Amino acid sequence: MPEFPVFPSLSPLRTAGNRSRLPVNTVAASIAGAILLAAAGLTALTEAPGWAVGGVILALLVLMSLRMCNSWQRVLVLRAGKIQGLRGPGLFMIVPFLDQIDAVVDQRVRTVPVHTRQTLTRDTTPVDVDAVVFWMVHDPLRAITELDNYEGSVSMVALTTLREVVSSSDLATLLEDRRRIDGELRDLIEIKTREWGVTVQAVEIRDVQLPDSLQDAMSRQAQAERERAARVTLASAEREVAHELALAAKTYEASPIALQILQINRIFEMNKNRGTTILMPTTMADSMTTATAFAAAMQTVQPEAAPPAAESEVSD
Repeated sequence: MPEFPVFPSLSPLRTAGNRSRLPVNTVAASIAGAILLAAAGLTALTEAPGWAVGGVILALLVLMSLRMCNSWQRVLVLRAGKIQGLRGPGLFMIVPFLDQIDAVVDQRVRTVPVHTRQTLTRDTTPVDVDAVVFWMVHDPLRAITELDNYEGSVSMVALTTLREVVSSSDLATLLEDRRRIDGELRDLIEIKTREWGVTVQAVEIRDVQLPDSLQDAMSRQAQAERERAARVTLASAEREVAHELALAAKTYEASPIALQILQINRIFEMNKNRGTTILMPTTMADSMTTATAFAAAMQTVQPEAAPPAAESEVSD
């Protein structure tokens, strides 16, 4: 039986009783430390314990009111349960005991891995698809107020959209046209998450895993295609050779002496190694004798034509 899809594990950003908080910053700690030192000094000079008590209270108020967040962070501040707005980046003040930091939003690009198991394509092929979604929060206020856990929601939307796209695509499309599939996934996820203040930068399919039986069948098919292409190439080469041989046969048919000279050359090449015995029919030997005499006559005609040129040179 096919396995059910494995949903990505969710790590809630904000849960009841476990709010995201900012750590104590160095600026507030330095100011609080200076206040405590001053209070200690005044207490030692005046011998009045009120300076020490006031210094401690003032230092705690500074630590609780002076907060700081990084350039890529935004902080949601609630005052008596009502939204006061976003704070950051840098230093900002809150009212102790009245304001509270409800959530800290990271606006950097983050990744969510998505994996589907035994998803049927349009041509009913079970595949396992691994993908990565790159996303960021462009509107922190909407992401916090409209979703309890926007990170988990993005993971769920990415998983369901990936399954929908795989189910509506053929196996060949998944294997050969991944760029188009990536763009389609990004657009579909973007439509669903933009209302939450989340922007999807890109979606990339990392791997498409096929069943072992299907991989063996595709391997055999590819091997058969290569063998077919090799046989077609060989047949084409033989056809070209046959065409050239037909043209050569017509040439030799028009000139029997040329064919006999070719036979003599072939026998000479075969007899390069000493000690080779060649048997041939008598008629073939007679025809070669005629060709040899013709070749010798051609060689004797050329030297006889040479002396008149030499005499003309002497007369000059």
